[in-house]
Amino acid sequence: MPTSLMSFADFFGQYGLIILLVLLLVFMFYSSRRRVQKQKVEQEQKARQTVPGAEVLLQGGLYGTIVEFDPDNLDQPALVEIAPGVDIKVHSQAILRVVNPAEGLVTEDEFIEAEASEAEYIAGVAGGDITSISDDQRIAESRRTTADAEARIDPDAPGTKPQA
Repeated sequence: MPTSLMSFADFFGQYGLIILLVLLLVFMFYSSRRRVQKQKVEQEQKARQTVPGAEVLLQGGLYGTIVEFDPDNLDQPALVEIAPGVDIKVHSQAILRVVNPAEGLVTEDEFIEAEASEAEYIAGVAGGDITSISDDQRIAESRRTTADAEARIDPDAPGTKPQA
């Protein structure tokens, strides 16, 4: 038993530092990736909240309200109102963080979702399936009723038993 313990001690004495360095490098790589992913999520959230009407903190310590901002062209300056009637142009990277997101404004994701549901409704109206909201509710109810009826097939009904 002492020889195996001794061989383990010899092995750790020879390769312990290398193993420790490899473990340290793996840990550094893992923590770096986590930090980058977290920053990416924060940047995406900031980009979604940076809309006209949102109160922001600029890097110079000024608070203001976004008047105009183009998230697709970040080289174009944002227009920020720092006092009533006082608008300044700032680079998009000068917006440090969104203090109060704009309330009551529709985000781009919500707008796209609303457009999709509106397109489905328009297609239903154009196809003659929907003529009013009550028709829309009636059609949905009839589809549920038909699905329930198909699920409960009567085993004694004629035509369900094999003919001899």
